[in-house]
Amino acid sequence: MSVTRTGEEGPSVDTDPRRWWGLVVIALAQLMVVLDATIVNIALPSAQRDLGMSDGNRQWVITAYTLAFGGLLLLGGRIADLVGRKRTFVAGLVGFAAASALGGAAINAGMLFGARALQGAFAAVLAPSALSLLTTTFTDPKERGRAFGIYGALAGSGAAIGFIVGGLLTEYLDWRWCLYVNVPIALVAVLGALALLHDRPGRAGARLDVPGVLLGCGGLVAIVYGFSEAESRGWTDPMVLALFAAGILLLVVFVWWQSRAPMPLLPLHIVRDRNRAGCFLTMALAVIGMFGLFLFMTYYLQAVLEYSPVKTGLAFLPLTAAIIIGSTQISARLLQRVPPRMLMVPGMVLAAGGMVLLTRMTTHSSYASEILPALLLLGLGMGLTFMPVFATATAGVAPHDSGVTSATVNTSQQVGGSIGTALLNTIATTSTATYVTAHLTDLSDRTRVMREGVVHGYTVALWWAAGIMLLAGLIAGLMVTTKAPGHGAAADAPVPEQVT
Repeated sequence: MSVTRTGEEGPSVDTDPRRWWGLVVIALAQLMVVLDATIVNIALPSAQRDLGMSDGNRQWVITAYTLAFGGLLLLGGRIADLVGRKRTFVAGLVGFAAASALGGAAINAGMLFGARALQGAFAAVLAPSALSLLTTTFTDPKERGRAFGIYGALAGSGAAIGFIVGGLLTEYLDWRWCLYVNVPIALVAVLGALALLHDRPGRAGARLDVPGVLLGCGGLVAIVYGFSEAESRGWTDPMVLALFAAGILLLVVFVWWQSRAPMPLLPLHIVRDRNRAGCFLTMALAVIGMFGLFLFMTYYLQAVLEYSPVKTGLAFLPLTAAIIIGSTQISARLLQRVPPRMLMVPGMVLAAGGMVLLTRMTTHSSYASEILPALLLLGLGMGLTFMPVFATATAGVAPHDSGVTSATVNTSQQVGGSIGTALLNTIATTSTATYVTAHLTDLSDRTRVMREGVVHGYTVALWWAAGIMLLAGLIAGLMVTTKAPGHGAAADAPVPEQVT
């Protein structure tokens, strides 16, 4: 027998009465994955001293995680579809906890790098499973809006929360607790998943698209790795150019193969849909600007304004609060009444406005009058954007494709973050060098000029970030044309689901 998910009439007949507790479990897992991309940033200097890392190698604490995470997400999403979302969710949690414990106990740099790569690999299984479980659990449009509002808030603010938690753990405990903290979180999430989450079995007789895995994951890894190396080597370095060329070639062949594969890793109808494609592009461009900001503000607050790790982390708290308000109190309430782009476009304009405000910062800026208003605008804008992106991109997808669709959204976010960190950091360092060369006329002023040059580099990069966010708003306005879910949007058309 089959049961059709309802549209605006009400919940489906098989609605789980404990679904909101299940959302808590899903949200907890998603928060753990997102904040782990930044929680070690503030702890990095301490870890570098303890393990004797060189300045050239320390980036691998961050890069090993993002490389494995971004490169393997499509594979993780398809595994969730084939094996079952709950199984992969639990397996991802257990593996992530084990990798975190291994990293916390690291006795040398190589052990820490390997543990971070394992974390990224299990996160690539966990993240799409979490989002697809959310997609298949909440089918009523009104409940779906609230659920995705919470999920979007965590996805948008998790990185900022990572700075806060990382600062507190580093200053009052030890850098190793930035990794150990995942173990109890994952344990609670596993117990909750086993008790509260439900899922239908994977597809019987289905096979994994091995050529697609090698081509798609290989291409993504090459591109993410290329952007991470461009940060230190420069954009014209032969190795960086070779990585980009290899990545693009592999992805071109991947697209060709997906149109012919009997069981494709990424069914092309998912990305051919205009609204989903617009959401994927909007997410990637929005995150380029946001992750660039995280990088600059962390160094600006600690190196220029001389904030402590804890104070630096707490400085991001208003940004986190604004994202949560934008997602749960505004977007989640309005999405049923207005088309998604009516939230996404103003959201990107507000976020870009926050970036423009930050371009006024100097070596002596006041946090309350110059930094705080910009962070609030940025957070509100990102909150308005993330929630409708997640809800629209995953709406109306057949159950057997929900995992890979969720993985594609996460891939857009992860690859966008990698690009943003490398691109904007390169722009900032180049602008800083140009400024210092032009203004350093007296060696006695070297310290002052260097500080001014660093801030100048940040402001130039922030102008670029503002432009990229406006481009994201333009793409959302032109491509995401679906109507409000409560008014017969195609994206929320009923999806037949087989009940076993």
